[in-house]
Amino acid sequence: MAMGRQTERQGDLMFAWSDLSRSPGHVFYDRLQKVLIDGDFDAFAEATCKDYYASTMGAKSIPPGRYFRMHLVGYFEGIDSERGLEWRCSDSLSLREFLRIETGKRVPDHSWLSKTRSRLPHEVHTKIFDWVLALIAEQGLVLGERIGVDASSMEANAALRTIVRRDTGEDYHPDYSPRSMT
Repeated sequence: MAMGRQTERQGDLMFAWSDLSRSPGHVFYDRLQKVLIDGDFDAFAEATCKDYYASTMGAKSIPPGRYFRMHLVGYFEGIDSERGLEWRCSDSLSLREFLRIETGKRVPDHSWLSKTRSRLPHEVHTKIFDWVLALIAEQGLVLGERIGVDASSMEANAALRTIVRRDTGEDYHPDYSPRSMT
């Protein structure tokens, strides 16, 4: 077999949607999408956010359902930065499908996410995410009856009170160490 060699690439001027490679999708997001559509999530999100949008002023915003779907992706994938969320959603065809983005349209950028988050109060976010949680629990996507949070405070192995100089045995910060205060 002869070795292929990498050559300079020239981008295609035009290509058809059918020429794009398609993934089989993401099992979790495909199932979640079905549950959200069957539960009429987009209508619920639009109705909940309606009071925070102008009816006629300015350009139309990106639908609230897409904004909250992006935050769901961030939650499920452990992405806590809006730039990271934009990158992840732009990079995945299956996530673009989950966000219901039309062919040739861009994923909302991080500044749009930030502006929308600052304009919608915490109560709206809580109401929508509680609704989604109840919906997916009803469909059997999550199990459990309680949520527990452990906020215990524990001393780390590298606590300052355990740090001592090897040569003299003195505390790292003798003036501030708990041993010197007692």
